[in-house]
Amino acid sequence: MNRVVVSREFRARVTQTALSWFSSFHLSRCVHSLPFATVEAEEISGSLPAEVHNIVKGKWTKSSTWNTIVDPLNGEPFIKVAEIDETGIQPFVDSLSKCPKHGLHNPFKAPERYLMYGDISAKAAHMLSLPKVADFFTRLIQRVAPKSYQQAYGEVYVTQKFLENFSGDQVRFLARSFGVPGNHLGQQSNGFRWPYGPVAIVTPFNFPLEIPVLQLMGALYMGNKPILKVDSKVSLVMDQMMRLLHYCGLPVEDVDFINSDGKTMNKLLLKANTRMTLFTGSSRVAEKLAVDLKGRVKLEDAGFDWKILGPDVQEEDYVAWVCDQDAYACSGQKCSAQSILFMHENWSKTSLLSKMKDLAERRKLEDLTIGPVLTYTTEAMLEHANKLLQISGSKLLFGGEPLEDHSIPPVYGAIKPTAIYVPLEEMLKENNYELVTREIFGPFQVVTEYKKDQLPLVLDALERMHAHLTAAVVSNDPHFIQEVIGNTVNGTTYAGLRARTTGAPQNHWFGPAGDPLGAGIGTPEAIKLVWSCHREIIYDIGPMPKQWELPPST
Repeated sequence: MNRVVVSREFRARVTQTALSWFSSFHLSRCVHSLPFATVEAEEISGSLPAEVHNIVKGKWTKSSTWNTIVDPLNGEPFIKVAEIDETGIQPFVDSLSKCPKHGLHNPFKAPERYLMYGDISAKAAHMLSLPKVADFFTRLIQRVAPKSYQQAYGEVYVTQKFLENFSGDQVRFLARSFGVPGNHLGQQSNGFRWPYGPVAIVTPFNFPLEIPVLQLMGALYMGNKPILKVDSKVSLVMDQMMRLLHYCGLPVEDVDFINSDGKTMNKLLLKANTRMTLFTGSSRVAEKLAVDLKGRVKLEDAGFDWKILGPDVQEEDYVAWVCDQDAYACSGQKCSAQSILFMHENWSKTSLLSKMKDLAERRKLEDLTIGPVLTYTTEAMLEHANKLLQISGSKLLFGGEPLEDHSIPPVYGAIKPTAIYVPLEEMLKENNYELVTREIFGPFQVVTEYKKDQLPLVLDALERMHAHLTAAVVSNDPHFIQEVIGNTVNGTTYAGLRARTTGAPQNHWFGPAGDPLGAGIGTPEAIKLVWSCHREIIYDIGPMPKQWELPPST
């Protein structure tokens, strides 16, 4: 998922607020200043490694097996994760099996828990609004998934606003029912939102706070008992967030938290017979889970996300800046990152590409506006670039080189923000299309150009894509916008001059479309779709018709 882009004004305000607060209060580096925390982000090191534990049956537990995580900036072992192997899953299976199919609460059972979760959300939102707590999680995110302070803080901000949104009575409003008059007196049909019971959540590395918290709380709001697995490289963030939620009143038995590899988690899901699993991550794993779990999944998988620049050229500096943010913020490690840019020929006559190049080149490792890529090596990304450059007419626009003067371990990738031009006609050729539309989860994008009569070719390219997460139509021409939107399917599509591909604030749906397994995140609609199902109760209490007689068989 991913996925926070903030305006220049907001970024400036965040930075100024943080600097003012630091100068006024001189933050103590003592973890005891935060009542829930067991680590201090900047003190984690090889000599003082952090530990990540598990939760099962309401208790924090360790493991006989420790997975050592290296610092993505210098390669130093700095986190020890207590990972569960296949021999240790039974307690988690037993814990989930204790939750009935009708959940921990529902509209007819323990409805006071809806109010309880409204209170928990209010307390957790307040905690994250405190500068000291917000800074703690921002810097913790930076340590495990390096990104700029503003990008990491944006993740904390969205999470805090989400929790605010579901404070007070808002949780019970998620379970709002409806009634339809029946055929006769005393009959009425009522629709209710019903939990699944034991469920699972599997989330990726790139948003270690926002994605797991929003999906976890959505599952809990609707009455489910979830088991949560986060990528071990970043699970320290949710280890600390779970402790904050417990501090805010979350019952310790309501959530199990496990660290394991993918194979172990797959076996646990099959053995525990979870009623629903939310998976955010790669399409390959998503497709395997859909088969293994017989379709009892909701998927927020990868996306080769496109942006189309329409024929009306305006606000060139702004459009260039958004393109840079969409493609290269968080080093391109967002499921919503701009993967391909379709430029109308009118834009090709401007200085847009040179401005994008200038913006890309001002990114630097020192402030983490560019940083390590955690799922692709440098060699793999450069190899892909070289393959694209073998296509007739293609050319390197900028980048295409390793980062210099760094200590990023070779297990991770480190390249300069890269853009490669591929002619539209060449892209559409059968032997090129799959290569061009391969998602590289890093600071990498493809750029192409279309002429005024080639929009059908662009729409054909979009139709052939298989992952339809985010998209942008950058134009204020209403007829052009209608044409593109009417012939595409991406679940989160921005349209207008300020359109982008990234950005998942708490106030709008974020998720793919065109797939019945597609999941959403953040909004009431997303929570109800993913974490509850429809149940119909038909009341038929009479009275009986006067002089009723036994009718003949039919």
